[in-house]
Amino acid sequence: MQSHLYPDDRAKIAFIISRLDGKALRWAKPLWSQSNPMMSSLSAFTRHFREVFGRPEGDSSVGERLCRIKQGNLSVTEYALQFRTLAAASGWNEQALITTYRQGLDPQVRLHLAAHEDSMGLEKFIQVSIRFATRMQLCFEEHQSQPAASTAPAQPGPVGHPEPADDAMQLELSEVSSADRQWERQRWLAQSCCFYCGGSGHFVVKCPLCPARALVSSLFPTQNIRKPLSVLVSLTTHDFCVSVTALINSGSAGNFISGALCRQLPTAATPKIYQVHAVTGKLLRQVRRQAGPLRLHIGVMHTEEIVLMVLEDSTADVVLGRPWLEQHDPILSWRTGEILRWGHKCFEGCFPERPSPRPSRPHTLQVHATSVESPLEARSVNIPACYSHFWDVFCPKKASKLPPHRPWDCAIDLIPGEPVPKGRIYSLTLPEEKAMEEYIKEALAQGYICPSTSPAASSFFFVAKKDGGLRPCIDYRALNKITVKFRYPLPLVPAALERLRGATVFTKLDLRSAYNLIRIRKGDEWKTAFVTPTGHYEYRVMPYGLANAPSVFQDFMHEVLRDFLHKFVVVYIDDILIYSRSMADHQRHVAEVLHRLRDHNLFLKAEKCLFHQPTVQFLGYVIDRSGVRMNEKKVTAVRDWPTPTTVKELQRFLGFANFYRRFIRGYSSVTSPLTNLLCNKPKTLVWTPATTHAFQTLKQAFTTAPLLVHPDPELPFIVEVDASTTGVGAVLSQQQGNPRKLHPCAFFSRKLNPAEVNYDIGNRELLAVKLALEEWRHWLEGAKHPFTVLTDHKNLKYLRATKRLNPRQARWALFFTRFKFAISYRPGSKNVKADALSRIYGPDIASKDPTPTVPLGRRTIGRPGSGLLVLGE
Repeated sequence: MQSHLYPDDRAKIAFIISRLDGKALRWAKPLWSQSNPMMSSLSAFTRHFREVFGRPEGDSSVGERLCRIKQGNLSVTEYALQFRTLAAASGWNEQALITTYRQGLDPQVRLHLAAHEDSMGLEKFIQVSIRFATRMQLCFEEHQSQPAASTAPAQPGPVGHPEPADDAMQLELSEVSSADRQWERQRWLAQSCCFYCGGSGHFVVKCPLCPARALVSSLFPTQNIRKPLSVLVSLTTHDFCVSVTALINSGSAGNFISGALCRQLPTAATPKIYQVHAVTGKLLRQVRRQAGPLRLHIGVMHTEEIVLMVLEDSTADVVLGRPWLEQHDPILSWRTGEILRWGHKCFEGCFPERPSPRPSRPHTLQVHATSVESPLEARSVNIPACYSHFWDVFCPKKASKLPPHRPWDCAIDLIPGEPVPKGRIYSLTLPEEKAMEEYIKEALAQGYICPSTSPAASSFFFVAKKDGGLRPCIDYRALNKITVKFRYPLPLVPAALERLRGATVFTKLDLRSAYNLIRIRKGDEWKTAFVTPTGHYEYRVMPYGLANAPSVFQDFMHEVLRDFLHKFVVVYIDDILIYSRSMADHQRHVAEVLHRLRDHNLFLKAEKCLFHQPTVQFLGYVIDRSGVRMNEKKVTAVRDWPTPTTVKELQRFLGFANFYRRFIRGYSSVTSPLTNLLCNKPKTLVWTPATTHAFQTLKQAFTTAPLLVHPDPELPFIVEVDASTTGVGAVLSQQQGNPRKLHPCAFFSRKLNPAEVNYDIGNRELLAVKLALEEWRHWLEGAKHPFTVLTDHKNLKYLRATKRLNPRQARWALFFTRFKFAISYRPGSKNVKADALSRIYGPDIASKDPTPTVPLGRRTIGRPGSGLLVLGE
């Protein structure tokens, strides 16, 4: 527990209780609810907890266990580990520990250690016992395959189960220092002992335990209980292909191939003669030939050219030694025998630019030892194979861990003298209660939240997600109102995209749980506190809904990717675009960004990322090798305007067109075939080629210059919205030119789905605002000037002051906190443009529920008669 996060003992105890379950929780809850004095003292609580649930174990019990512990079927290393653990808690002196350790050893190991003095110290004595036991086991196994002469004495059996060594090199590494070896040599010489096994009556040249030939540390693994670290590889030339097992050996000074395998391959003389030595330094053989260059394939992705030295009597087909490990720098698990991740340089030459989903040769095998933790496999989420070694960056499990504190932690500075927010507790349905319990449990386990004793308390409730699930929602409007704003600017989109000219390939990355990847500044966690029907909690990570969250995250991402910005990266909050002039450069750029994200514990949603695209849509623009252009989606609402079939529909279209008449040359002449259709109040429309041409000409005029202009981030925006019973419409505009005239920047229209059709008129109007801001978020969020939303629904003016919202409205209100805007009322007769766009999906009908969003005469907030009304439930 990070105690500095909790102001007093009571808060620390609350956190401990929140992590209990079962009997422990049933014991603690009554004490807490009854305000037991013990709940105010952490030391008293923990002491009492140990008395109830602990198993006290004094020094005497440790001593008894030390006396009882024996090696038995354990290896010496395992026995030594258990002995060290108990010895550390015993308080015994070293002489007593050495005597006890010796008595617990296997009799044969104890016999060989009889001549050693106890004065060398416990640790050195343990090391010598491990070395002796391991050497004797190896000698016994070697002797089993090479029977000794008839005059040899009886052989000792295996000594327990000694700790296996991966190869003979490890034996050399485990020996004691040269001074200890010299002292031991002199003692054995004085007592006429064998220099190999330490026995008396013979010398090393006639030692029955000494193998006939030495082991080669670089190549021959000893018989081993553990599985050696090896992978399946394929070796290919233009007319040869074979699949073999390659041993990965960090003790080998070179990369080798067996002489038997080389009979099928062309070989050449080595530049010089190499000598192979045993761990004792004895020269075993010389290497004079090499095979290659060969194509070495590991799995279906990793391919390289390699030259292998030929070792004639090698029992391993291929040995990849230290030179190979240094070149590729893989992350290995020696415990499990697996390659966990390839090194950073492998993507520069070992992975193909356009990897094939299947091996190009029938004998190419995958790396069976590679372990990937992420449940999202590269194939299922379309991650290019050349980035598979960055699997952890796409891992949802790793993304759920508590991030570390950084210099960019989210600070929440409050305006002095303002009262802290105190929200109400919302009642929850049974499904919501279950969802809340699961959310709180999961967030506590992740460390995202912790129990709180804060004086602040924002409201907590759930809103429905599109997939039918429930999303937790916290109303931070009161906190945001008293928060000192952090004015870090969001990037100017047009200026950033100007640098993309000349790029031919693009990758879009989407961060997972973006805001939750930032910690709340130490000491500010209490300000994020929220209250639920079952408890009071506070956030340790940055939640959604804080006023400064976008600026804080933008600042953080700029610092993380600063040296890549303006070179091959554009970042807008949690959206990252990587651009390059060639595929080779692009793979390197993407890999560098993924490596940087990994270094900063940032994670991606693989299912939302797009890799190696010739064309991408980013922040309302379409980007390809020809340059940057506006997304046609912004004029789709007008371009796809259906041909009017009734008089009312034609009147709406002409009303929309009339607003922009000053921008269209010869407007009256263009529209005359359409206006003529309305003469004499016809009941039906007679459509002709002339009227069709006029209709298409007007739509073309609406979606091209000089009427339609590019947004200018230096000028304020105006958003006009409206909703009908069938759809919503919106227009994004700015006053540009000299003199200033209101020009449209983009149009938006969307048909209501069956559920939205049933909204009352107020909620449909509110939906129109939400959809418009969502559509143009990249322009409006973080805009230099506050923008204005024009609506013909008067009660929406009170939205931002309302304290009581239904769940849907609360979700939208939380989204609105990301923007700086004011809602202004405009009569419907003047809201022509948005009104026409909202009604292009069919005949408008009377609302089934004309109740306004803010129902007149219902509950009031503040003082009676203040005029501020709540939103409808």
